[in-house]
Amino acid sequence: MTKAQPPLARRVPHSHTHHNVLREDPYAWLRAENWQEVMQKPETLDADIRAYLDAENAWYESEFGKPTADLQEKIYREIRGRIKEDDSGVPSPDGPFAYNTRMLEGQQYPLIVRTPREGGAETVLLDCNVEAGDGYFGFAGASHDPSHKILAWAADRAGSEYYDIVLRDLETGKDSDEVIRETAGSYVWSNDSRALYYTEYDDNHRPYRIRRHDIGTAQDADPIIFEEKDPGFFVGVGKTLSDKFIVIDAHDHQTSEVWLIDAEKGGAPRLVAPRLVDREYELEERDGTLYIRTNADGAEDYKVVTAPAGNPSAENWTDLVPHRDGVLILDIAVLRNHLLRLEREDGLPRIVVRDLRSGKEEIVGFKEEAYSLGMSTGYEFDTAVFRLTYSSPTTPSQVFDVDLDSGKRTLLKTQEVPSGHDPAAYETRRLFATAADGEQVPVTLLYRKGVARDGTNPTLLYGYGAYGMSMPAAFSVSVLSLVDRGFVYAIAHIRGGMDKGYRWYRQGRREHKPNTFTDFIAAAEMLIAEGFTQKGRIIAQGGSAGGMLMGAIANLRPDLWGGVIAQVPFVDVLNTMLDDTLPLTPPEWPEWGNPITSAEDYNRIAAYAPYEAVSAQAYPPIFALAGLTDPRVTYWEPAKWVAKLRATKTGDAPLYLKTNMGAGHAGASGRFDRLKETAQCYAFAIKSAGLDG
Repeated sequence: MTKAQPPLARRVPHSHTHHNVLREDPYAWLRAENWQEVMQKPETLDADIRAYLDAENAWYESEFGKPTADLQEKIYREIRGRIKEDDSGVPSPDGPFAYNTRMLEGQQYPLIVRTPREGGAETVLLDCNVEAGDGYFGFAGASHDPSHKILAWAADRAGSEYYDIVLRDLETGKDSDEVIRETAGSYVWSNDSRALYYTEYDDNHRPYRIRRHDIGTAQDADPIIFEEKDPGFFVGVGKTLSDKFIVIDAHDHQTSEVWLIDAEKGGAPRLVAPRLVDREYELEERDGTLYIRTNADGAEDYKVVTAPAGNPSAENWTDLVPHRDGVLILDIAVLRNHLLRLEREDGLPRIVVRDLRSGKEEIVGFKEEAYSLGMSTGYEFDTAVFRLTYSSPTTPSQVFDVDLDSGKRTLLKTQEVPSGHDPAAYETRRLFATAADGEQVPVTLLYRKGVARDGTNPTLLYGYGAYGMSMPAAFSVSVLSLVDRGFVYAIAHIRGGMDKGYRWYRQGRREHKPNTFTDFIAAAEMLIAEGFTQKGRIIAQGGSAGGMLMGAIANLRPDLWGGVIAQVPFVDVLNTMLDDTLPLTPPEWPEWGNPITSAEDYNRIAAYAPYEAVSAQAYPPIFALAGLTDPRVTYWEPAKWVAKLRATKTGDAPLYLKTNMGAGHAGASGRFDRLKETAQCYAFAIKSAGLDG
């Protein structure tokens, strides 16, 4: 019998010239000319493009999906069994009520609920399962107004990140016909409950404008409050915890600018400090003083300054928490009498609390070798209580309330694992890989105690390495399905993230981007040298910008990997950065460089861009996942990459592309549907490692 053959995308002559370089791109036709329309109406996709994506989906199903269906279902059931399905969050007080989210057994989406502050009967404000129906439901959260009478909630119905904001009367439980349509998803109430400030996209899906919607009026009458003219900047809207100011933030990846509106009186936005290239700042307010986290004046790892709210320009900024090299200030929060800051030093987080009355500081930290720590402040400003969340790869999440006046720490919740979990059965390690230039790259490991260091263990190595995003060493119910099968699970904290401070980020972007790839390779080689695994037993995984990492390391060192999982991978980097009509291109130039204006940037990106660098060599098994309505990494990037790989690579290693034809960047919207996507990836990892399951 003739063996079935994978789909081969047709080649259509297409070329472009930049900086006197002619480059052929025969798969450019996979980019739909009407991509903006496709984001909102997937059914308008060109028939030839759809036919190719459908053929790839069919190939995946016949060659991997169906043959591993039982394994995928088994993994899915394992992960789901570790989730308390009828779980609830921890109530957060606000005035006369306490608000919370709750999940129901067997249901995909949350309930938004409230009770009287001191306890009593629960009222369900919003059941997202009812609102979702059978379709995609990208929930952007719900926000009650200051009077506690109206709930604004927002949802995306296609995965394209266009959100309709719906207003619900909390006395009747009825939604108003007054819907604010096709917003960018962020919104905030005025203090008098009479208006919502919200973000709006331009024609290329960039959040560029703030409008105010006065309750009871038509959306087309909403006045423009702020409009960003630079396509490289995105805008968002929020509010200080003190409720003093509406905050408008304009930013790219390295520069920001903040405008304030009096949340009580409204009026025109007032500039804090004009944008200055490579200066970032964000703020909170207390008693007429702004508390500003910034990297101004060479404070690479950030500092905290204060300024009078009435005259906040940069010349009036005064250092409160000075800059310290290697101590990265990740976030700040301000309560009535306290300043909280989340810091990271030597790769580990801690919370530092300063009493603003006395200046005294205390550190909240933990003693595990690797862990994740977060802080939140809830709705209320006039309090001495904040909430922290702690977990580690072996320790399920714990939520504490910390009273800053009494020092009391109250455990509110410990994550339950219904199918059982014994932390003592696992081991977490923090090792370091020596990079090509001598830098020490942290690698977090999780494995079952007793794992032999004989080089035979299958290993999943995860990485991201972009935008300054750090990978937390947190508890995951999903990865246990690999670890319990004998896998070593490892996270490489590579350059491009801020795991070791801002310098770590700077050394993994623009002209230093290749460090991200070589750091990941160094992490793999360290795991081999330490006896955890061997060549061909390491499965590499990354998504989005981490998917670009996957494409790069597959090109650079195909011999290392037993398989590569690339989720919504940003692999067509050069062509995307040359297309300034795409939503993320202008804001991304500070991260990658601008190949339109700079020949140096063009040549550098072309050298590492996974799609451009595909060559006639034997690649490891590769599984690429995409979302048709994804506005961040467009579906055609993985489609073009896979098409070129199929036509170019040697050997017969499996190559699969699975495009979710009804979802975007985040994949499926329901919590259980997302688990099924995880199960697909882990089944691929298990089979690629040569295990039966």
